[in-house]
Amino acid sequence: MTLPVVLLLLVFNYVPILGNVVAFQDYDPYLSDNGFVAVFQSPWVGFEQFQRVFEDPEFWHAVQNTFVLFLLQLVLFFPVPIALALLINSVIRPRVRAVAQAIMYLPHFFSWVLVVTVFQQIFGGAGVLAQTLREHGHSGFDIMTDPSAFKYLVTAQMVWKDAGWGIIVFLAALAAVSHDLYEAAAMDGAGRWRRMWHITLPALRPVIALLLVLRVGDALTVGFEQFLLQRQAVGPDASEVLDTYVWWNGIRNQDFSYAAAAGLIKGVVGLTLVLVANKVAHLMGEQGVYEK
Repeated sequence: MTLPVVLLLLVFNYVPILGNVVAFQDYDPYLSDNGFVAVFQSPWVGFEQFQRVFEDPEFWHAVQNTFVLFLLQLVLFFPVPIALALLINSVIRPRVRAVAQAIMYLPHFFSWVLVVTVFQQIFGGAGVLAQTLREHGHSGFDIMTDPSAFKYLVTAQMVWKDAGWGIIVFLAALAAVSHDLYEAAAMDGAGRWRRMWHITLPALRPVIALLLVLRVGDALTVGFEQFLLQRQAVGPDASEVLDTYVWWNGIRNQDFSYAAAAGLIKGVVGLTLVLVANKVAHLMGEQGVYEK
């Protein structure tokens, strides 16, 4: 049963790693009718592509944008699924809980095109809020084209789209907590807040630590399609992140070796962040991604 999954993992996650060899070449796909054969015909340049990446100020600007957005999403987005899971878990009636979960899950299945369109219809210059303000004698606004508000806009979009889906893991952890603990704490005089602080949150702590380690390791991947769709509206200064930077140089400019070098740097830094965050989790007494 696991064989198809293993094959998919090998084909789409591990075999493409071999393509990183072009980061050490001046790869030209037109040297041969077959792009794969062109890899063997392209000249080797060593670390020249990496030097170009480190000397490019646009690369460092993309890195800065990526880390700013990651920190903002870590503060504003990461706690939201936890709070929603605690809220849903406190609902006693099963039917109300099921309806609330379904409503929160639904945006996860929307494409980013639809999500951006919905926000455009609400917060755009011709959106519902701007038109309502104009009808009442106030000046309108256009958040969708405001570079200074872009980082908060994409964070709000992510919260609306994926916060509901993120509560699944936390609800599974809460389902494993014995109700006897809550009953015993209530008999000892513990109120709702004390039960949550001493029973619920400790039950979620290992899951929170695990997801936090994974999120830190994924710090350089803050989104691609979401930013690419809104790049033209706010400009590259506000929307350029590492994923769009690699795409723009590799696909649009066809500088494949340069883009491969930038992507390889991103992968190495991401792996380092996972190892460091996992070590911190061990020091805090949690298992993290793997045991000691």
